[in-house]
Amino acid sequence: MTSTDVRTEAEDSGPSGYAAARLRLLQEGARSGPPRRSALAELTDDWLTGLFDAGAEKLRGVSLVAVGGYGRGELSPRSDLDLLLLHDGGADSGAIASLADRIWYPIWDLGLDLDHSVRTPAEARRTAGEDLKVQLGLLDARHIAGDLGLTASLRTAVLADWRNQAPKRLPELQELCAERAERQGELQYLLEPDLKEARGGLRDATALRAVAASWLADAPREGLADARKSLLDVRDALHLATGRATDRLALQEQDQVAAELGLLDADTLLRQVYEAARVVSYASDVTWREVGRVLRSRAVRPRLRAMLGGGKPAPERSPLAEGVVEQDGEVVLARAARPDRDPVLPLRAAAAAAQAGLPLSLHAVRRMAATTRPLPTPWPAEARQQLITLLGSGPSTIEVWEALEAEGLITRLLPDWERVRCRPQRNAVHIWTVDRHLIETAVRAAEFTRRVHRPDLLLVSALLHDIGKGWPGDHSVAGEIIARDVAARIGFDRTDVATLATLVRHHLLLIETATRRDLEDPATVRSVAEAVGSQGTLELLHALTEADALATGPAAWSSWRASLVADLVKRVSAVLAGDDPEEPEAAAPTAEQERLAIEAFRTGGPVLALRAQTEPPAEPSPEEAPGEPEPLGVELLIAVPDQKGVLPAVAGVLAMHRLTVRTAELRALELPDGVSGSVLLLDWRVAAEYGSLPQAARLRADLVRALDGSLDIAGRLAERDAAYPRRRGIVAPAARVSVAPAASRLATVIEVRAHDAPGLLHRIGRALEDAQVRVRSAHVSTLGANAVDAFYVTGREGVPLPGEQAASLARALEDTLRE
Repeated sequence: MTSTDVRTEAEDSGPSGYAAARLRLLQEGARSGPPRRSALAELTDDWLTGLFDAGAEKLRGVSLVAVGGYGRGELSPRSDLDLLLLHDGGADSGAIASLADRIWYPIWDLGLDLDHSVRTPAEARRTAGEDLKVQLGLLDARHIAGDLGLTASLRTAVLADWRNQAPKRLPELQELCAERAERQGELQYLLEPDLKEARGGLRDATALRAVAASWLADAPREGLADARKSLLDVRDALHLATGRATDRLALQEQDQVAAELGLLDADTLLRQVYEAARVVSYASDVTWREVGRVLRSRAVRPRLRAMLGGGKPAPERSPLAEGVVEQDGEVVLARAARPDRDPVLPLRAAAAAAQAGLPLSLHAVRRMAATTRPLPTPWPAEARQQLITLLGSGPSTIEVWEALEAEGLITRLLPDWERVRCRPQRNAVHIWTVDRHLIETAVRAAEFTRRVHRPDLLLVSALLHDIGKGWPGDHSVAGEIIARDVAARIGFDRTDVATLATLVRHHLLLIETATRRDLEDPATVRSVAEAVGSQGTLELLHALTEADALATGPAAWSSWRASLVADLVKRVSAVLAGDDPEEPEAAAPTAEQERLAIEAFRTGGPVLALRAQTEPPAEPSPEEAPGEPEPLGVELLIAVPDQKGVLPAVAGVLAMHRLTVRTAELRALELPDGVSGSVLLLDWRVAAEYGSLPQAARLRADLVRALDGSLDIAGRLAERDAAYPRRRGIVAPAARVSVAPAASRLATVIEVRAHDAPGLLHRIGRALEDAQVRVRSAHVSTLGANAVDAFYVTGREGVPLPGEQAASLARALEDTLRE
């Protein structure tokens, strides 16, 4: 039977005929999705038109209007009918009431849900002005029967009202969406989601239509229509499977709904729902951000025009990184940025956005997705560092990561991500999908970067620890293989690749052993020690275990579990301690270092050599183990006659010139035989925050002034900071300073772990100088946004500090860095 036959049967046979035609339509296996929803709406239109015409033969100035989802022509099998009986006020009220009864009662007799109202155009507009939900429904008003001109005039008036009132009503709509999201949760993570009310569901898709109708802003359209269609298809299948007007996709019904849609299983169904919800959620974020920007611009522009004498002011652009600027509360690409020639730009922009606590502009992300070339394998050092910075930015990482993922950049950078993207976890403990759990773990791990010597390995292991869940079998075993491949591709050396593989393979080891085994049994502790292998890996595994549990959900971590894991770690650490580590021998200076040292001693002042790496290092042969990852930036060698204040002076000058210190080594260098004296040698790797590097001559001139006290570094840095507006940014974990026990027989080792910031090393150097200790050597590294520094210090007599003095120095330095 054709659609025309079905509709004719409904028209000829009254309510019973409509019910039979409706049932036949819903049972047609060949028709589903938008065609079935449209056909059901047309069938219902024809039936209601018959009811209206039979009761309104002598009435004028009356029409029947569909609103809401029915107004959009989208009827799911158990959708309610949202109807407005519109009249111009000229007809007798009794006649209007009689007509309403002739329409409403047959609908109720069939057991269909009905949302109905009887109003004049003026009443409809007044009610819409008082009730936002009514106004949203009227935006989709569609004529069914009666006076077409009456319906058309109402539609025109309602749209005009909406556009005129948009600056007031859109914030109200946004608040309504936020309140609903707070109550219902996020559709893309719920195991039993409400397809309509949860964030990213059908209500949000309707809200985006309303924003577009206001002409104030528009949602990103790519993929949005398909996402909305997917959610409607799932709701249709849910209605058919349950026979009820429900929007909640309950666990016990998911297999049946999946079968109705021809999907493999319930997991495939949920993943499809999550992917659609993610598109709607991201479009909502972008749209509401644009609404806020437009409204702020409208509020400020009249005042600016009055102050500036007319004309449109140019937007302020503040540099964040090379090729990346902040504009109007978003991170955008600089005018000179060339994504087609800069494959690191997406990661650099993402890291800058996350560090500043700002969203990535939709236009910027799409431009990078369309034009950026793939990264080489292995990644360059800058790409690796920018990824680590992004992962270590705390909660602001999430929004930036989602922006990259929405445009396909994440799976382009990490192809293995595709298998865990939107993957559900059917576990009552887990509150996130696999991919979101991995990002949440990185966010939690960012809080623990002060607890470990290698925060970069902690953050990357957090990102990868469950990556094996996209494959069959034990996800830890599969994850170890994937982690090795990803870590090598990112550019870690063999030692670090092995450590990351161990962390992923054994990320459940501590929690499972602590809660399921007898810790008093020496064999238990020994087995964990053998699996972990080193103190450094144990330290990382401890932090990863806690971050993983906290990111799983509230039921996965407690003070009891924390105490059990800490006890196990203490016991394993004792087993791993073994012999005391030997003091490393100082490396012999190179010929150039020795030449610079002699020249510095001869001239009595600093000598600099600034060298850029002009070509990539040669790849090692398969038989050779690769060395350390290539340092980032350019090499800066400085030789200075041994004197006080060298460390803070050099660090301060570099900060003044906006040079970021990536790695640094400071050590005293004894001169060759026949030359008495000592020279401090600084071998640093630096990079410009943005722009080009300063000339070596300028660096040397400022360093001379800093050493003789004529350059007020602290004052200059304070003036520069005051000249720039303070951004919201992220809330970094507090600095942590500790004394490394038994780390050296010749000096006291002070370890500093802090958020990297301009002038940080200068502040540390000044604090150590003020404490009147001598820095024998320093080992500074920046891992993402984390500074991990070790300073070997002695007292005036050249011996390690007594225990209490060392502890007091650590406390004082920590207090200084927290000010």
